[in-house]
Amino acid sequence: MASPQCCANPPTLSPAAGEGKVVDSFGGLRAYLAGAQESKSAVVLISDVYGFEAPNLRNIADKVASSGYFVVVPDFLHGDPFVPADADRPIQVWIKEHAPDKGFEEAKPVIAALKEQGVSVVGAAGYCWGAKVVAELAKANEIQAAVMLHPSFVTVDDIKEVKCPIAILGAETDVMSPPELVKQFKQVLSSNSGIGSFVKIFPGVSHGWTVRYDSNDAAAVKNAEEALADMIEWFNKNLK
Repeated sequence: MASPQCCANPPTLSPAAGEGKVVDSFGGLRAYLAGAQESKSAVVLISDVYGFEAPNLRNIADKVASSGYFVVVPDFLHGDPFVPADADRPIQVWIKEHAPDKGFEEAKPVIAALKEQGVSVVGAAGYCWGAKVVAELAKANEIQAAVMLHPSFVTVDDIKEVKCPIAILGAETDVMSPPELVKQFKQVLSSNSGIGSFVKIFPGVSHGWTVRYDSNDAAAVKNAEEALADMIEWFNKNLK
């Protein structure tokens, strides 16, 4: 089940964040879009429980777009991100209304919309909650490359069923995906020679470090930028 760590360091949401634009419907969902729409390579970024208005997430989208991708950040939470201060809806209650399985089903029309506009290859990256959605997409052969960052709810059985190249970026301190579990993921992937994989555990960081960092903390920014560079490199290797 989701832990307090899953929700630590909540962002200050901003509907106007980012250099891209928000559209009311992309594959049926509100979405933040960045990059050249005519690009043949696209990346879907899937948020954590705080949703698509997180400034750091949109900043990541802009940077991925600057590497030549059309980037879509759908609002899989339908304007209802987790609010830690809402005592009536702790994470255990909130998650029942926002199961990652639902996100997986809603991601399919987004990918279909990308294909309709001429995209030939699609990658997906997911943070925390979003990593489980990415796992499901990778199992269903819906995407050509996957990245999971400090995943939540992802199991060894999920990893056994992955059908596309996958990178997993884990944290040294993570209740949701402790290093022991990430090492099990690596073991499973290493034994599957048909699937390209990259697994890395970042020392000295905690769950959420890639997207819920303090932009005034130089060390935190450096670690997040390293994870972003690894993610872009993985997409470049497998989508271009």
